[in-house]
Amino acid sequence: MDQQPIIFVIDDDQQVLRAISRDLKNHYRQDYRILSTSSAKEALDSLLELKNKGEVVALFLSDQRMPEMEGVDFLCRTTSFFPNAKRVLLTAYADTDAAIKAINEVKLDYYLTKPWDPPEEKLYPILTDLLEDWQGHYRPDFRGIKVIGYQYSPKSHNIKEFLSGYLVPYLWMDANTDDAQQAMKLNQLEAKDLPAIIFADGTLLKTPSVRDIAVKIGLNQDAKSEMYDVVIIGAGPAGLAASVYGSSEGLKTLLIEKKAPGGQAGTSSRIENYLGFPAGLSGADLTRRAITQSARFGTDFVSPQAVKEIKLKDNYKTLVLDDNTEVTTKAVVITTGVDYRQLSTPGIDKFTGAGIYYGAAMTEAASCKDKYVYVVGGGNSAGQAAMYLSKFAKEVYILIRKESLAATMSSYLIDQIAGQSNITLMPFSEITEALGDTNLQQLKIQDLQTKEEKTVEADALYIFIGAKPYTDWLCKDIIKNGKGFIETGRDLNLCSDFERIWKSKRDPYLLETSCPGIFAAGDVRAGAMNRVASAVGEGSMAISFVHKYLNEV
Repeated sequence: MDQQPIIFVIDDDQQVLRAISRDLKNHYRQDYRILSTSSAKEALDSLLELKNKGEVVALFLSDQRMPEMEGVDFLCRTTSFFPNAKRVLLTAYADTDAAIKAINEVKLDYYLTKPWDPPEEKLYPILTDLLEDWQGHYRPDFRGIKVIGYQYSPKSHNIKEFLSGYLVPYLWMDANTDDAQQAMKLNQLEAKDLPAIIFADGTLLKTPSVRDIAVKIGLNQDAKSEMYDVVIIGAGPAGLAASVYGSSEGLKTLLIEKKAPGGQAGTSSRIENYLGFPAGLSGADLTRRAITQSARFGTDFVSPQAVKEIKLKDNYKTLVLDDNTEVTTKAVVITTGVDYRQLSTPGIDKFTGAGIYYGAAMTEAASCKDKYVYVVGGGNSAGQAAMYLSKFAKEVYILIRKESLAATMSSYLIDQIAGQSNITLMPFSEITEALGDTNLQQLKIQDLQTKEEKTVEADALYIFIGAKPYTDWLCKDIIKNGKGFIETGRDLNLCSDFERIWKSKRDPYLLETSCPGIFAAGDVRAGAMNRVASAVGEGSMAISFVHKYLNEV
């Protein structure tokens, strides 16, 4: 429930303050909160906290003659915090000249003389009229996390992507806008302090790390137990499915994620071919549902935290986390998924996070309003991103090296793209250079057939090419193919090192790696189908093999 707007009262005479506060509460407590203080300094100190919390003051009522500061000066100072609030001066008969003068200087809305008895005649009609006028122009402020930064700052982008990944609502405030400038002035922020975050409780963090934010929003970064039945590494669709089935079937389950839950699927604006959702659903919605379901069954969730090593001893596996803490488990399911391959084209690195993004279509889409946007890639993720971006951008161009999308993209997406007037497919095309000053401004594009090159205006570039698995951290005893994907099941028999590494008398289970009790599921596994549904299926299937393995040991 939203907080009520505030009527803020200040008077250094405690008896008068109690009387006016009592009368205001008697009449307005249903619709407004009444805050009162006898100290002007205390009042001004509290206004910054109220502003940062997203609360709003509808009306200030101040005495004129106060020792710390005259009422007119106090009301003048409040305009920097709540410029749209109504301002009323409480005066003695001798102060009316000061009040009249202040009407022009402070934009004073009214002055009241003491005493105001009876309030039904001398107080309520006046304040009610002012408050009704204020309500007519009132637009509620955003109540939640506010991120202040520069649009083309990689640090700002990382924070936005992190909050979006954890489905945390936030308000983005570009440092060049008036609202951001006001917030920076009130909080005494300079350019070097950005990006900065103002949390819902009014707390301010300057240039925070992801871990700082994680602590503040309540993410758990430490395992609750010393021993688990199964630890799942990676919270994409496969990992989330494994956590749901593991916990629901009575296994003590831990899920570890180094970035944000959902994986690549979590950043998808619309998944339309997932069973049971005829209208489609967003990756964020699927992730939210899965996390809620997993938590309900009792899964422990640690994030943002990465596993940097798996140590094997007898039938136990010890996972060493980035902060050097250790977690012991009987079984492991690796579901670390894949990331988009990096483009080595000149200029790409320079503008990554400053107009060039890997994935992140939903995070930065709003900043592309009425702009020219390019998407590189011919898979479903690229197609979904192009469709979503077309709602904001003036023009969206899809660059592919092949002749068409038919071999790499689902037909329903190809049809949607063909029917979208502001999406243009550019086949046989390749970017040769990214250009700009502090952010991306132009792209050089080559026609692969004619070798002709042209320079185009580009406000943003989204890259969705290839797939690189998160497996560099794995020990040598877990066999991978030439591209870094984990080999599992029967395919291990074709690997030259398998007989030397495999210690069990039985053959590996279908999703088991070359280390007994360590399984792989989803896109990180060699031969995976790279579909959300298949990842969910493999994640749940992995738990059935975990049960078989645990029965052995």
